[in-house]
Amino acid sequence: MSVTLHRFAGHAPSLDPMIGLVARDMDSVNDVIVDRMRSEIPLIPELAGHLIAGGGKRLRPMLTLASARLLGYGGDRHHLLAAAVEFIHTATLLHDDVVDGSDLRRGRRTANIIWGNPASVLVGDFLFSRSFELMVESGSLRALEILSNASAVIAEGEVNQLTAVRRVDLAEERYLDIIGAKTAALFAAACRVAAVVADRPADEAALDAYGRNLGVAFQLVDDAIDYTSDAGTMGKDAGDDFREGKMTLPVILAYARGDEADRTFWRDAVEGRRSGDADFAHAVDLVRRTRAVEDTFARARHYGQQAIDALAAFDDGAAKDAMVEAVEFAVARAY
Repeated sequence: MSVTLHRFAGHAPSLDPMIGLVARDMDSVNDVIVDRMRSEIPLIPELAGHLIAGGGKRLRPMLTLASARLLGYGGDRHHLLAAAVEFIHTATLLHDDVVDGSDLRRGRRTANIIWGNPASVLVGDFLFSRSFELMVESGSLRALEILSNASAVIAEGEVNQLTAVRRVDLAEERYLDIIGAKTAALFAAACRVAAVVADRPADEAALDAYGRNLGVAFQLVDDAIDYTSDAGTMGKDAGDDFREGKMTLPVILAYARGDEADRTFWRDAVEGRRSGDADFAHAVDLVRRTRAVEDTFARARHYGQQAIDALAAFDDGAAKDAMVEAVEFAVARAY
């Protein structure tokens, strides 16, 4: 049965249904995470634990667990894969914060600010290694193929983004390629591996489509709220993308729709010549005046609907409802 976005218009959408759905499984995943963070080198669990315990919703491993529940899987191999997904995600965050020079994540100081860049990179490498151990332990070569490919795609996406920083001529198509790789690939893989452990290969494509479209919607909203929210709402400093010279979709649209004076401002800003508070305030005014933020949110809703549509063939029930509401939650963060 097809479901339409905004079916939860009567109340604020939440991750609570998904959290409740997978609570017991998530306890097992957390046990795996705590066990595999252990090391005789005290800095490793200390630094990794700082980020893992930092208040994240753990949406990606929950998607693995919820997808397995959607398929009626009753085993426990998905616990190892969900933990692997979380380790991949955490490792990429550690590396991202070093590359971006970030000071704040989820409202807390980033690991690279506390322990330094070398420690953050190396502990990220440790977590990547642990994730591959978990994939092997799951006993599925196909699951290893899916998650290892996602790891490579994420790295490619990050390099693609790095080479696109401070490029005001970045095309929308390349921007979508970047977020499809650095964000959506792991969402897709997290969902897809559930079909592997459940021995439902025919459902891999639908779960991949659900996760991939949810991931794109999630990142579009993240990029838009950089121009609409404060640090308390976002868990990072407002305007980080602006100051780092990232051509996200709101900027791409505002640049294309602006007059020559606007484009001159954007060129100066993206190339690092205008990055003060007053400049950011002007950028916020421009993305709003050109409807760039509004249209970015609209695009997120489009991808969100595609994610929901990908679930149409699955039986109705608590798992499907929770996964639909997770899409609603991802999009509603804009409001």
